[in-house]
Amino acid sequence: MTDAARAFDYIVVGAGSAGCAIAARLGAEHDVTVALVEAGGPDDNPAIKIPVAFPALFGSEADWDYRSTPQPGLTGRAIRVPRGRVLGGCSSINANVWTRGHRADFDGWAEAGAEGWSYADVEPYFRRSERRVGEDEADVYGSDGPLYVEDVRGESEATPAFLDACDELGLPRSAGVNGGDHTGAGRIPTAQRRGERWSAADGYLRTLRHPGLELLTGMHVQRIVVDDGRATGVEVLTSDGDEVTLTARREVVLSAGAVNSPQLLLLSGIGPAAQLAEHGIACVADVPGVGLGLQDHVFTPLIVHCEKPVTLASAGEPAAAALYESDRRGPLTSNVAEAACFLASGPEQPAPDLEISFLPVAFVNHGIDPPSDHALTIAVVLLQPESSGQVRLRSADPADAPEIDFGTFSDPDGHDLRRLTQGVEIARRMFGTTALAPYVGESWYPALDPDDAESVEKHVRAHTDTVYHLAGTCRMGTDDGAVVDARLRVRGVAGLRVVDASVMPRITRGHTHAPTVMLAERAADLIIREFSS
Repeated sequence: MTDAARAFDYIVVGAGSAGCAIAARLGAEHDVTVALVEAGGPDDNPAIKIPVAFPALFGSEADWDYRSTPQPGLTGRAIRVPRGRVLGGCSSINANVWTRGHRADFDGWAEAGAEGWSYADVEPYFRRSERRVGEDEADVYGSDGPLYVEDVRGESEATPAFLDACDELGLPRSAGVNGGDHTGAGRIPTAQRRGERWSAADGYLRTLRHPGLELLTGMHVQRIVVDDGRATGVEVLTSDGDEVTLTARREVVLSAGAVNSPQLLLLSGIGPAAQLAEHGIACVADVPGVGLGLQDHVFTPLIVHCEKPVTLASAGEPAAAALYESDRRGPLTSNVAEAACFLASGPEQPAPDLEISFLPVAFVNHGIDPPSDHALTIAVVLLQPESSGQVRLRSADPADAPEIDFGTFSDPDGHDLRRLTQGVEIARRMFGTTALAPYVGESWYPALDPDDAESVEKHVRAHTDTVYHLAGTCRMGTDDGAVVDARLRVRGVAGLRVVDASVMPRITRGHTHAPTVMLAERAADLIIREFSS
């Protein structure tokens, strides 16, 4: 690569949900050059395309395969933290759920100082990204965006029974998961096209025209180059072990995710001065909030044996493979989380803070272990945690994984634990409904005594895990703890933005892929308008 070839107008770090979107939009501009730099390789693993196979990607070369620090609130367990290290990022290894969140999420962002990020402001950017197929919902979804949104083409027979169970318990049906208020029960829309995963790379890199975009895979960014208070490029280690500096004439955009974006800022001397000094890193900008405020959705599973062979345990059978091969239908098209009920834990909640998800399989060990028997899981997800954690450097070596401390159940009043315990009781009642009775066998967790509060709490602490929705570590805002402003510009450094889930002032009440794409769509608009004026 010549010196001239190493210079671009924009450098986008990370080809995930946000990076693919913003790089494609910037690269479509006239006479603009963009480098999209990805540490991982191409998305050519066949398991990426098969929706039900996403757990097979955990621990593979497509995954950073991080571990958290031991979590005192989770019996001292170190939690597995899958993060996409592949073209498409987490959109290539996730459960392809497409949920925007609740309008209260974005209105809350705006009220907290993120001007221009209310639901009314961001709704057009959701639509811009979407291409809804199979439903007459033009009043809700976009119809000509790059990302296909479809229903699962082979849901379990037990999934409609779960929705009937919600009816039986008096829980409302959702008027639509993505209409601004997703309260109630309904099927989960997916980021799929004709029964295959449709990642951000599929939608933005392979579908849109962007003559100025150059994709650079297998290139691990080591740090951001800052000269006289301005980001001017990035230092990169190639897969061949060569060190290369890429130059940005206009801006560097970090879209490396809620773990790697703060890590890169810290490695570059941007963050809390005391932490930088611990690792002998010269302070370029003292930004105390970098890495703080880590939020995640956690879930507690309840699992029962299933009395009928209608679960994803059949996904490994030859008949399922034949159906998928011939028609892209059947259990291999399942995204595992086929339906959910979003509800508020109490009247003090302005919007849902719990998600009761239905998974027609025994989802244990992140789904990595092949199902040994037919089973059903109801996963209770905490959508609005009060606990938070942080991402810190382990060392000044970019090859060292950062420390990820979720801080699960660290809220001093214990609200998170109480709300999850409350959700477990709802899940237990669901398994006792007439609607699910034909399917429900013995409990997978016989030690759980629903009438013993201590037993339930022990179950929650022993089995709660991540939903892989890390956010908030480079928070947007106006206070001293904010890392970026409402235009996603990093405090104290010109020419540098962060555009990914790390900038969320508060995690959304839904899965985070869709809002991360929305962030990138709006950020691209902000950047294009700034430079065109």
